[in-house]
Amino acid sequence: MQENPLFLTPRQIVAELDNFIIGQADAKRNVAIALRNRWRRMQATPEIRKEIVPNNILMIGATGVGKTEIARRLASIANAPFIKVEASKYTEVGYVGRDVESMVRDLIEQAIKLVKNEKKVVVQQKALENTEEQLLDILIPPMKIGDSSDVDQNESTRKLFLEKLKKGELDDRKIEIDIRGSGGASANIGVMGPMGMDDNTMLNIQDMIEGMMPKRHKKRKMTIADARKVILEEESAKLIDMDEVKELAIHRAENTGIIFIDEIDKIASSSNNSGEVSRQGVQRDLLPIVEGSAVNTKHGIVNTDHILFIAAGAFHVAKPSDLIPELQGRFPIRVELENLTEADFYQILKTPQNSLTKQYTALLETEAIRLNFQDEALVKIAEIAFTLNQEIENIGARRLQTVMSTLLNDILFDVPDFIQADAQIEITAEMVESKLRALVVNTDLSHYIL
Repeated sequence: MQENPLFLTPRQIVAELDNFIIGQADAKRNVAIALRNRWRRMQATPEIRKEIVPNNILMIGATGVGKTEIARRLASIANAPFIKVEASKYTEVGYVGRDVESMVRDLIEQAIKLVKNEKKVVVQQKALENTEEQLLDILIPPMKIGDSSDVDQNESTRKLFLEKLKKGELDDRKIEIDIRGSGGASANIGVMGPMGMDDNTMLNIQDMIEGMMPKRHKKRKMTIADARKVILEEESAKLIDMDEVKELAIHRAENTGIIFIDEIDKIASSSNNSGEVSRQGVQRDLLPIVEGSAVNTKHGIVNTDHILFIAAGAFHVAKPSDLIPELQGRFPIRVELENLTEADFYQILKTPQNSLTKQYTALLETEAIRLNFQDEALVKIAEIAFTLNQEIENIGARRLQTVMSTLLNDILFDVPDFIQADAQIEITAEMVESKLRALVVNTDLSHYIL
């Protein structure tokens, strides 16, 4: 991948998505264009840049076909702040529950973490030097007064111990360090607020109370290896300018942030739905966020004009046209994801970098067991998973997880008690047939496997 992910062309973005997601070419194409358009917008003149709004995307498709995975991988490629929320969890303003603005507050928290982690890398060397200096001071305190020969001997000893610290030779030695704790009793006391108050508002109030309380220090005994991690975290925090972090995080959230709204069909109103007024209320509250508004957060005001919103839903009962017209208009790109076929299941097991077969192989490698899936076995697993989806309930690629778990449970349980290290286990079509065929024959039993 190129150094700056936003420089990737749409074809390169699709190629990156292909490494993890099988099929859904139309959806990949549209999200790739949306990501590239962000880079294009940033290259435009300031006058027109503020006028270019993202083309939000509405994904329509059954569960388990890759809607969430496409959005999550897109954010990973772009190194952008990303959150996934469920529309059904929000309530209209004035009712008990989370209001829609909290999704923007969650996004800025992710952006803060992202920028902070990047800053930690920049200050890592200096923070490590400071950490080793602190550890050295605990082990061999420096001499400030006294005979010059004692000072020279002290310095010589410190240099020797510093080398040992750098090499990790003292990692198992236990020392006592001061740990900075939260202020006062508020660290253990929750803040009660009026009904309907948002979780973020409650946290803001608690942060303010803790900020006013004096910081407490407590002593803890731990190994140098553990102490190094604790002190390194504190030293990194001292070297990072949090005002700069907040400023960069807000800029990144506003210009590259992605909010994935799942289950948007659950707030669509149809003649068959009860609670129609409440659902429409959530849609009306969601509308200004998607259209572009200023949301107040504890880190500052965040404008949502250029945040990319990707909404998704199965739309089994409701239809996209059941959303209020204004909200429909804010999702101009409609993508219908295809149901997965048996051939897709086979490719999902074999091709992606994070395929289930590779995951289970890696798990058993930790026990020095070599797991090998024959191609015919993968074909049979795909066939059984597809059949279960057809006969019980179509849960898409998630069916593969439960089928694979059922297939390998005995092996995972017996290792390492009854299977020796360096053994090789071959997964054959016959083994798959004997382990899983009962699930297909007995559909009542299959109901217990998701």
